[in-house]
Amino acid sequence: MATQTETSSPAHHRVGQFSWMLFDFAAQPFHTLILTFIFAPYFAAYLSPNAVDGQAMWGYAIGLGGFVIAILAPILGAMSDTTGPRKPYIAFFSIFAVLGSVLMYFAAPGTENGVLFAVVGVFLAIIGFEFATIFNNAMMPNLVKDEDLGLLSGFGWALGYVGGILTLIVMLTFMSASADTGKTLIGLDPILELNPTLHEGDRASGPFTALWYVIFIIPLFLFTPDTPKIERTKNAVQQGLRKLLTTLKSLPRRKSYFAYLLSSMFYRDGLNGLYAFGGIYAGGVLGLSIIQIGVFGIIAALAGAIGATIGAFADRNFGPKTVVTTCCILLILACLIVVSTTQQYALFVIPLEAESTLPLIIFYIAGAIIGAAGGSVQAASRTLLVRQVPKEEVAEAFGLFALTGRATSFIAPLSVGLMTSWSQSQQIGITPIIVLFALGALGLLFVTKK
Repeated sequence: MATQTETSSPAHHRVGQFSWMLFDFAAQPFHTLILTFIFAPYFAAYLSPNAVDGQAMWGYAIGLGGFVIAILAPILGAMSDTTGPRKPYIAFFSIFAVLGSVLMYFAAPGTENGVLFAVVGVFLAIIGFEFATIFNNAMMPNLVKDEDLGLLSGFGWALGYVGGILTLIVMLTFMSASADTGKTLIGLDPILELNPTLHEGDRASGPFTALWYVIFIIPLFLFTPDTPKIERTKNAVQQGLRKLLTTLKSLPRRKSYFAYLLSSMFYRDGLNGLYAFGGIYAGGVLGLSIIQIGVFGIIAALAGAIGATIGAFADRNFGPKTVVTTCCILLILACLIVVSTTQQYALFVIPLEAESTLPLIIFYIAGAIIGAAGGSVQAASRTLLVRQVPKEEVAEAFGLFALTGRATSFIAPLSVGLMTSWSQSQQIGITPIIVLFALGALGLLFVTKK
């Protein structure tokens, strides 16, 4: 049976591919506004008892969401493989993404249930967005030829960062305002009469993320061809699970493929942890305001868009393994720069004046490195996976890639939460992320299919 991509025109191909890329554009604000630059710092600074407890609580909430994803991913992945279409799963989990994001607006400071709304909201939202992303990624192999996967993946990530930049600019210029001055980044009163003293602008990042996602995910459902429906067979889920089990048993014999899955588990989890705690760390250790953290976010997102675009061409010219390895090293360097800088000293040894702007400058430079390397490594990871398997196994490989990534997605947030609680230091608490990047880079040494 011919697929939609085989029977449609080249123009329809391009519209479908662009609509698929718009998923990244729609979903990225969740990571930019909520997990990193607006809501997470607000939660740690104004909603939780203190910055250290806030970082730990945020880690537990995200870690629990990752644990649920790890439990359900194998079952849902098997169901998807045995039924075909991915869009119904994207639609279902989008409900959780939207609901969780909207709940965050009700996480008001000084209220009895403020922390509960925030924790439940991020728990539901991360499940919704992450599962929707899994099934969106599973659509990719049917949209382009194998040699163009790197470009599609890179351009998709770049477009996602553009979405993050645009939403962050809107938040900082029109919605998120200083509680002291009542003004936004450019000196305006917040729109919609959002009250700065109650941090309504910061909390509005939740429903704004939900609205943005709903609007820009529509083209995916309208124009992107889905995997054809598979004829229903009896016990289809059980058959899918058996097939998955067979693949897992064969992995140790496929050394490059196995090494890459293990390596990517570590560095992808480290990257997720870095995004989740970057804003909280900046607020607690460097004393940055939410607006300053937002500016950092714009720099990181802009660098991410540029990095993903450059990485797409580097992927084609040098191979995805070179891109991923280089990015892991850059991310380790960026983390060391951030951890080595506080309000009292820079790079471990340089003493600072009380009002020095050097920590802010260093943090912005590190943010640019994180953004560029993070965008590139995520895009190249998808194409490096394709190199590990024959063409007829690409769809299954993407499902397994998603499964292995989510199966350990709780390690970074939980380890940061535990290390922070144990050490009572945000600097020491963030160090597990560096270890994860180092393990990922070492694992790539055993990947032979580049």
